[in-house]
Amino acid sequence: MSDDNSLFKMLGKFDQTLKGLPPVDQWNPELSGHMDMIIKSNGDWVHEGDVIENDKLSRLFSTIIRKEGSEYYLVTPVEKWRIIVEDQPFSAVLCEVHGGCFKIVTNMGEEVELLTPSQLVLDEHEAPKILIRNNLYARLNRPTYYEVISHAIEVNGQYFIQSNGEDFRVG
Repeated sequence: MSDDNSLFKMLGKFDQTLKGLPPVDQWNPELSGHMDMIIKSNGDWVHEGDVIENDKLSRLFSTIIRKEGSEYYLVTPVEKWRIIVEDQPFSAVLCEVHGGCFKIVTNMGEEVELLTPSQLVLDEHEAPKILIRNNLYARLNRPTYYEVISHAIEVNGQYFIQSNGEDFRVG
């Protein structure tokens, strides 16, 4: 990595000017390589074997993540680094229901309202995942899953919640 265009230096620039999410879908730099970073299934961000304790830094990294096929990358206008994601890049850590609409909050502080059933996906894991943005999902952590399920109704052996007047299958 060159000093002038390093990923960490670019992140510093974003931190000062960020008003929303950067347009990572519009950035197409060449692959810079593999970064020793793992997003653990519990939501921890680990860099070179150490958990990133600085929430501000992990939240900043979360704004430049992109998924292509089954691979995840941290992308800036000049660099693209492959990282490992054990399950999903985000964890859903809070669920609120207001006016008949579920709002999910991630471990990175992003808020998403459940408006269309395609936002909630059931797969081989115990808990559903929620579409956050651009093919990036948050797995419901156990307390959030239990909160969601507490609002579910059973119909023919399947469980649904209602949000925004729509039925969402949760189990």
